[in-house]
Amino acid sequence: MHVRQQTIADRYELKEMVGSGGMSSVYRAFDTLLERHVALKILHEQFGADDDHVERFRREARAVAQLSHPHIVTVIDRGEEDGRQFIVFELIEGENLKEFVERGGPLPVRRVLELGLEIGRALAFAHAQGLVHRDVKPQNVLLSEDGVAKVTDFGIVRSLDAVGHTETGTVLGTSHYIAPEQARGERVDAQTDVYSFGVVLFELLTGDVPYPGDSFLSVAMKHVNDPVPGVLERRPDTPLRLASLVERSLAKPPGERPASMDDVVAELQACLADLDAKDGGEATMIVRPPAAPPRRKARSARTPRAGRAAVPLWPFLVAALTLAALIGGVLFLGGDDNGGGPLAGAEGEGAVQLAGVGAYDPDGGDGEHDEDAPLATDGDASTYWPTSSYRASLEAIGKSGVGLVLDAGEQTQLSQLAVSTDTPGFTAEIRAGDSPQGPFEQVVGASQTVGPSTVWDLEDADARYYVVWITALDRVAHVNEAKAS
Repeated sequence: MHVRQQTIADRYELKEMVGSGGMSSVYRAFDTLLERHVALKILHEQFGADDDHVERFRREARAVAQLSHPHIVTVIDRGEEDGRQFIVFELIEGENLKEFVERGGPLPVRRVLELGLEIGRALAFAHAQGLVHRDVKPQNVLLSEDGVAKVTDFGIVRSLDAVGHTETGTVLGTSHYIAPEQARGERVDAQTDVYSFGVVLFELLTGDVPYPGDSFLSVAMKHVNDPVPGVLERRPDTPLRLASLVERSLAKPPGERPASMDDVVAELQACLADLDAKDGGEATMIVRPPAAPPRRKARSARTPRAGRAAVPLWPFLVAALTLAALIGGVLFLGGDDNGGGPLAGAEGEGAVQLAGVGAYDPDGGDGEHDEDAPLATDGDASTYWPTSSYRASLEAIGKSGVGLVLDAGEQTQLSQLAVSTDTPGFTAEIRAGDSPQGPFEQVVGASQTVGPSTVWDLEDADARYYVVWITALDRVAHVNEAKAS
């Protein structure tokens, strides 16, 4: 929307409004001093007398000014004109990531990884400076004309050291990308950004958010209560390792998510390396997005989004959560009713159909439920193969381990094997052999603690039979689903 000729701070000539939100409006402007176009964010006049809003606006400028990074929109200047606060940003000519997905649908896996790395590195850098974004979403990622991602809109950014602050009892953020603890009005930290970033990856892969809906409250409640939908149900060609990363990032308890954004970036890099190896070492490159179709003038330039006011929804969320607890009893935080998780429906290109054929118990005992082995490969993660229940450690009772035997149908060279479980915390490795009765002496997947969804990268795995070899567990372990590629 064009505006009447107006100059801010005797330097910035306003040209047109390109966005407006609850707290501020954003304009395309011309910097007469440096002779370049910029984005100018101006706090709405009605908030100029509100010390809290003014301080939040100033805090955004101070915070983003610290973040000099190639994938974060740069702050150029800040000031005050006739009592109105303003911030000047670099102007990004292009579209935002939300528009890019809406226009083209789910992105190729390689493009998801490339963009994910750019966004993830930007967020990791912000976290290293002690700042958490709190509103990570594709609308806040701008794509330059060269297809480079830049994170913007740190309007509700907050120091990682701040507790309570002015937002106590309010909910900030966008409901489709909001973390459960954020929806409950609790303290947020870097793990909150990890969750929202997981939602972004989910959307880039599938073309939709995990919890669609029109009501802020109903969508926020889904983030708190509903199980995570399986990426592979909607995008079967997603690499198991990437699908597992998305699910772990979307874990309801923050402690079950990747420990940091640096860890997320490292895993994305590993996924991209796996993809390069699968493609024969093809070099990674940034692909420029296709030209966008004509849009309305007011949306032709992408700039930092206008701010928004805090939404005081905490009392409603408390009431809704209480009602849900009374009706439902317990909030289910695991996989979906039919299995869910990133392993469900993994029948895309490269997948190997495994069959659970029995248990491997070389040290003997009271049986390890051979008859239930097929339940670990039936495509339904609500069923499972269980071990026996032990009151002491396997080592204490003289057992080297117990395992689930999987049949690949023929001698097959596997690259990855993934397991989902509703009893995380046990320790297992992957072994290979020539017979379902064993022995399974070749370790092809290193020992690790098993989470709700765990992927092993296999080495020298060329056999028909494989065993999920459990060496430490707490009472009982379940293998709900096992998939391979």
